[in-house]
Amino acid sequence: MRLLNILRRAAVALGIATTAAGCSSAATTAASSGPAPRPALWQVADKDTTIYLFGTIHLLPQQYQWRTAKFDDAVNRANGLVVETIIDPANPAPLAQAMAQLGLGANLPPLASRVPAEKRAALDAAIRTSGYPAAVFDRMETWAAAVTLLGTQFKSFGLEGEEGVETTLRNSFKGSGKPIGQLETNAEQLGFFDRLPEQAQRDLLLSALDDPAGARKQFDAMLASWSRGDVGAIARSFNEEMASSPPLKDALLTQRNRNWAGWIERRMAQPGTVMVAVGAGHLAGSGSVLDLLEKRGLKVTRVQ
Repeated sequence: MRLLNILRRAAVALGIATTAAGCSSAATTAASSGPAPRPALWQVADKDTTIYLFGTIHLLPQQYQWRTAKFDDAVNRANGLVVETIIDPANPAPLAQAMAQLGLGANLPPLASRVPAEKRAALDAAIRTSGYPAAVFDRMETWAAAVTLLGTQFKSFGLEGEEGVETTLRNSFKGSGKPIGQLETNAEQLGFFDRLPEQAQRDLLLSALDDPAGARKQFDAMLASWSRGDVGAIARSFNEEMASSPPLKDALLTQRNRNWAGWIERRMAQPGTVMVAVGAGHLAGSGSVLDLLEKRGLKVTRVQ
């Protein structure tokens, strides 16, 4: 089902706070191979302001090599960093509170009743693998159960939120004593998923139960497109396929792109240099943050 593919991609390159935070593994995955990486990097600049725009991928294998000299130069020039949302392992309270407030409900039907009968064995297996008691999942909103199980699925691939681009960048800027901001709070980001129609939430849950081999193949293709800076392939993965689910596209892509383009336009009125790092799906194709900025009269230049 096309929607299932979209939702899994969204977990990696559009932003799901709980997946990124909860995905951790001691498994070692081979570093990148093949052509030298060159993830896409842009800038919007005037006489006294430069904003670097970098499309990220939220989960990466351990020791995956993706940084370049041009990217590191931009990091060194930037006086601050802005990410989608800050997930701080040293202060997990905001995310935990948002999940408790939005992700748990009363008088919900058992999670098993929210999937077709033929998927219940796969659901049972996924819950056992997660390490959480089955009763915990019965108290979860469907989307919250889905992203928790998606985190378990990504963990089985050896993918780590701690290896993701945002975490690496936050550590770099924090180590240099540079400020770090966010475009959305944890609660605001999770709210986009909480407001999805129940059927879309159940489709997301089904995507967490898909064949791991197929899911890994899909992730590898997405990672390859990101690493080589193939914005066209990224756009096809997100923008075109999301046309099959207008509510999902509006919640996860359209609204957020509009909000962030407005923030960048306002920030251009202040002098200085800043790096904005958001999921790569937000910087690709028609209706992307870049597209909206150009329509507002700002010049966007690709740096890498």
